[in-house]
Parts: sequence; structure tokens; C-alpha cells
Amino acid sequence: MNILSNLISEPVKTKPAAPRQRRGIEIKSPREIEIMRQSAKIVATVLKEISELVEPGMTTADLDAHAEKRIREMGATPSFKGYHGFPASICSSINNEVVHGIPSPKKVIRSGDVLKVDTGAYYQGFHGDSCITIAVGNVTPEAARLIKIAEEALYKGIEQVKAGAHLADIAGAIEDHVKINKFSVVEQFTGHGVGRNLHEEPAVFNYRTREIPNVKLRAGMTLAIEPILNAGSKNTRILADRWTAVTVDNALSAQFEHTVLVKEDGYEILTDRSLV
Repeated sequence: MNILSNLISEPVKTKPAAPRQRRGIEIKSPREIEIMRQSAKIVATVLKEISELVEPGMTTADLDAHAEKRIREMGATPSFKGYHGFPASICSSINNEVVHGIPSPKKVIRSGDVLKVDTGAYYQGFHGDSCITIAVGNVTPEAARLIKIAEEALYKGIEQVKAGAHLADIAGAIEDHVKINKFSVVEQFTGHGVGRNLHEEPAVFNYRTREIPNVKLRAGMTLAIEPILNAGSKNTRILADRWTAVTVDNALSAQFEHTVLVKEDGYEILTDRSLV
């Protein structure tokens, strides 16, 4: 989940305006990392289950109910529900919906849909956060390619992660892969640090920018890396529900996200669904 668009819509300040409090970039201890492995595993489990059970005719509310039930069964609480007033346990965004779609019993999933499902779990004081894009039934070749490149872009970014690397390395790898494949990177939303808080510093951009410091990565940092790709314009607008972002040109959008641990010699994908 990402609600950090304000970071790029306003000038970056050297000091945050009071009374907002920031914890800064946190380095997790071995004990904290082990807890995050568990919260991330819960998220990975839920997303894997959803990817296997979703089918045409279901509603996004059905998926939300499953996610909340399973998160709670595994001893966690949904990170998203109630967060800044968000009413559900998942974000479910379909086709031209970019992020933060609100689940609804009226939103029926159909064959050919490009479905983004984003969720988080809060376990013993720490959050895990991840998103997948699901091709429902028979999607168009354009949609299949968009989904493929979005997932590849995520891993291109993750491959840059290790102690001593910089956030710009992640952003550049993502941006280059997206542009060479003729899609656009959504700039209104970014990745972020994750841990005690669902959204922590630093902002993890998916394109090159000088708007924030180019932070050097340190072992023990935990990042939610989450590129969002559009088939058309990079620009989005927010619907009347004040949450759902959609493409301005009605083009398709796809997103993938992992919670990633920075290590001295590389990275660990904490929300790796292949391990659950």
C-alpha cells in the first residue's frame, strides 16, 4: 500500500513541519527481522491463496473477506483496515484503477480483468506489505505483456539491493526496464520503508529524481519496493471515494510489490510467495 504521493507533489523540506513526527530510517535488529519474516510470510500466504482462488464471478469484497479471515487466523491484524480511514483489508484495483481500490460486493471480477491485490499484515509490532497483479481468465496480449513487464521491473529493482548501493540504483533499474518496453512509470506513488510503521522513510522511487536524498542502503533496512506501470499516460486522478486512483486515459495499469531486507551482500525477499 502506498499513500505517499504528497512526497512528490510538494517540495521536499529539510525539516518536516511540526507537529508531524518522523522516526527516520530504521535499521532492524536480528530479532526484529525475524518478526518481520513472520509478518511478511502471512502476507505472502494470503496473496498466494488469493491468486489461486480468484475466478470470474467473485467480487472484490469476497477477496477482502478471505484476506481478513486468514490474516487474523495466522495471529496478525490487517495493516490496511482503518489506516487513515481505509475501510478494508486489501486494496483491489481493476484494469484502469491504479492503486487503493476499495473492495465492494458490487465490484464483480470478470474474465479479462487485470486485478491488483495489495495487502499487509501487522504481527507482533511489525508490518509486511506486498502486491500482486493477477490476469483473470483470458486477458489481452497487451494486458499480459503489461503484467509481465511490471513483475520484471520489480525484480530489476530488487536485484540492485545490497548494503552500499543507493536508492537511485533501484529507481534507475526499474525506469530503464519500463521505458525500453514502452510503458510508463507512475510517478504519483512510490515505495517506502516498512517495519514498525506501514510507511516509513525512505521513499523508494521508481524513476530517477533529485527530489529526495539519494540514500545509501545499509544492512537491516527493510523496503517495500513497488513499481506501478501504465500502458498509456503516467498520470492518474483520484475518484470521489478519495482513495481509488485511476489512469487519466483509461489505460490499463499493473503493480507488483515485495517487502525486501537489505543485507551486506545482497537482499532477502521477505514476502516471497514461492516459499509458502
